[in-house]
Amino acid sequence: MTGDHYFTAEPNAAAQAREVQFSVAGRDYTLASAAGVFSATRLDPGTAVLLRKADLPDRATTGPLLDLGCGFGPIACVLATVAPAAPVWAVDVNERARGLAAANAARLGVSGRVHVATPEEVPADLGFAQIWSNPPIRVGKDELHRMLLRWLPRLAAGGVAWLVVGRHLGGDSLQRWLVEQGWQVGRHASQKGFRVLRITR
Repeated sequence: MTGDHYFTAEPNAAAQAREVQFSVAGRDYTLASAAGVFSATRLDPGTAVLLRKADLPDRATTGPLLDLGCGFGPIACVLATVAPAAPVWAVDVNERARGLAAANAARLGVSGRVHVATPEEVPADLGFAQIWSNPPIRVGKDELHRMLLRWLPRLAAGGVAWLVVGRHLGGDSLQRWLVEQGWQVGRHASQKGFRVLRITR
């Protein structure tokens, strides 16, 4: 056992390289993963629901798009694939996750449009057409709220954020909190105990 979490900046656990396979929008993906990152052995069920139920961008989307808490990069890789004209920012505090996300973008031939970064490396004046996240609920409510208060205001005019949260992990209370903060929040879909929230200004 170690003290590592998927939100640990520099995991100490041995990498234990592995691959994760999944399909989204009719395309098959095989991505590299490793111990010490979020959902290292499979596509997280919440992420799967998000990618299946939310409205993916398309070829007309010009971005920029943000994958917040990208892990090994499944959301960022899907976004870059389905929206070939959009730059994608893949942001994570976990160094190993960022390395994997960059490698997976290269594997798919989209590394020229996928910018893998720490939160501090994202230009302060950059706004996003879309924000996508399976947010790290287990960091605690206060830290989660700080994260959303930091990034949701980066939505460009007319932009939309898509979040997936487990109902048993506080999805409904998070929806109420977001409304209290002045956001327009709709429960776009519910599946397998997860809420997909659509957030706009």
